[in-house]
Amino acid sequence: MKRHILVISQHFYPEQFRINDLCVEWVKRGYRVTVITGIPNYPQGKFYTGYGPFKKRRENYEGVEIIRLPIFPRGKNHLTLSFNYLSFIVSGFFWNLFTRIKADYVFVFATSPIMQALPGIWYARKRRIPCYIYVQDLWPENFQAVTGISNKYIIGAIGKVVDYIYNRCTRIFVTSRSFVEAISNRSVPKEKIEYWPQYAEDFYKPLPKKGIREIPDDGAFNIIFAGNIGLAQGLDILPKAALILKDKLQGRQVRFNIVGDGRYKETLVNMVHSFGVSDMFNFIDKQPAMRIPEFLAACDAALICLTNNPIFTMTIPAKLQSYMACGVPILVSADGETAKIVSEANAGLCSPAGDADSLAENIVRMVNMTSNELKRLGNNAREYYCKNFNKEELLDRVDRYFT
Repeated sequence: MKRHILVISQHFYPEQFRINDLCVEWVKRGYRVTVITGIPNYPQGKFYTGYGPFKKRRENYEGVEIIRLPIFPRGKNHLTLSFNYLSFIVSGFFWNLFTRIKADYVFVFATSPIMQALPGIWYARKRRIPCYIYVQDLWPENFQAVTGISNKYIIGAIGKVVDYIYNRCTRIFVTSRSFVEAISNRSVPKEKIEYWPQYAEDFYKPLPKKGIREIPDDGAFNIIFAGNIGLAQGLDILPKAALILKDKLQGRQVRFNIVGDGRYKETLVNMVHSFGVSDMFNFIDKQPAMRIPEFLAACDAALICLTNNPIFTMTIPAKLQSYMACGVPILVSADGETAKIVSEANAGLCSPAGDADSLAENIVRMVNMTSNELKRLGNNAREYYCKNFNKEELLDRVDRYFT
């Protein structure tokens, strides 16, 4: 009889998160997989076409059974986002009371907010089965950094929920080595925490350099940012860097291709206009994940950008593995773990988070590199990815806990 993994993840297909591929791989490895998730609405903030409280509440994705709980859409402000978070927990509470699903393990894919793990914790305790959690964002630190709320009573209350979750999980997997220390500082035994980095899906691979219709082929040095456009990404640095580049570059054009959507996108577009650098930006709608390697192949470098905040020095965004797997030179405007990996791999140029001058200086350096030098950086990125983020090896590691 197939072992049954119950996955708790507020975001799942057709939303683009790595848990999609993880679940499909488990199905291929002989597991039965059921995902408890919400109605897709990330990052736009409204339900995807064809989905809703009374539409497509059950679905099958490449052998993965999907059950969608009713939730409020994210919307565009902190209030609607709070309702979105709370609605998943409340729906999960009632689902847990009445579900007849009999799983062998619970696996929580813990993006923000980590409180989405609660339905999984409750189910695991009820069934007396192991509960594993894969921590993508640290809470309450991430909450503080993104919202700016530092009220000690609010942070303290969130901290108690986080401790409740960690203490009731069988094992805690983390995407960054720094997370091990941060979580163990919450009185969680270090031997209970394991560094398990993310991998990129198989379609992320080097492609021949080739133009695409969305990105003009006019001799400009094309830099791409692909992903969620939110506050945590710190993209407000780009209009400032663009303004500096106008003076520094001698006749060579640089274009920032921003591919994606998110709650900060409108603000960023307005900022670009107000800085008078619209000619250096190309905003492209959110694309299917499988098309991103095409966009990367059409560009000269890929950008990773994070807000200047201590919490993000510990964070490794999933796009790092995607960029490295595709073998593209990487520009980093971030501190800590991300910059350390790119420097260690000799896969690009790094500048401190929030430092527009340093970022502009690195862009000038990269623009002046020869095609062979750029190719070497890309090859280094791919080589590092293959050695450190090998998909099969990472899947084998977590398999030990399911057998």
